[in-house]
Amino acid sequence: MSDANSRISDLVTSNDVVLFMKGTPLFPQCGFSSKAIAILDHCGVAYESVDVLQDMEIRQGIKAFSDWPTIPQLYVKGEFIGGSDIMMEMFEAGELQQLMDQSGVAKV
Repeated sequence: MSDANSRISDLVTSNDVVLFMKGTPLFPQCGFSSKAIAILDHCGVAYESVDVLQDMEIRQGIKAFSDWPTIPQLYVKGEFIGGSDIMMEMFEAGELQQLMDQSGVAKV
């Protein structure tokens, strides 16, 4: 396993919720990342964020790791959920909150 894959694997398995994004929660660098942060904040869950703009290995590695070409990417309890569009669909249907609650994700 490459160094990037190992680091990504550690991140998604050691945190209940991880968002790989462009920028930070306080300063998102794209509209999709901003939308993803707003959704997670609305769900009221604790999450870890990873700024892919700060690490090119992670930026490319996460795309291969998930077999998903775009960023942001959301993981819950080690499982890849999807990008901001999937997050929005799940959020609007109440499925994302349900997933967080059923998975026992910590609230903030």
